Amino acid sequence: MNFELHPNLSKKEFIIDLPLCRVLLENEFNYPWILLVPRRSNVSRIMDLDQFDQLQLLKELDLTQKILWDFFHLTQLNVAAIGNKTPQLHIHIIGRRADDPAWPHTVWDHPEKRPYTPQEKEVMIQRLKSAF
Repeated sequence: MNFELHPNLSKKEFIIDLPLCRVLLENEFNYPWILLVPRRSNVSRIMDLDQFDQLQLLKELDLTQKILWDFFHLTQLNVAAIGNKTPQLHIHIIGRRADDPAWPHTVWDHPEKRPYTPQEKEVMIQRLKSAF
């Protein structure tokens, strides 16, 4: 079976494919927010990956966190693999600042959403793509 994104993830913005993961951008201007999706079929949890892929995921997660941290001068990085609504394994890496609209609460519980403009989105994707 070939790798295919869950419909909820296919709506996200493509940045790049790493050795294991597809890197996607959440369309939310208030937070630098990336998703890593291992390009493996029928994987819902990290433990579903074999040992080699688990180690590769950790390397790619580390790289992603460092890119967000260095580019955006953050207060905190939130990393989560939840999967309640989207069962395909995906890791959220969300940059947080003490002055962001949801601080210190979760980004999911905050009503203020602001998508990127088309131009902002293109700039962000190109900037992140060059960093990876």
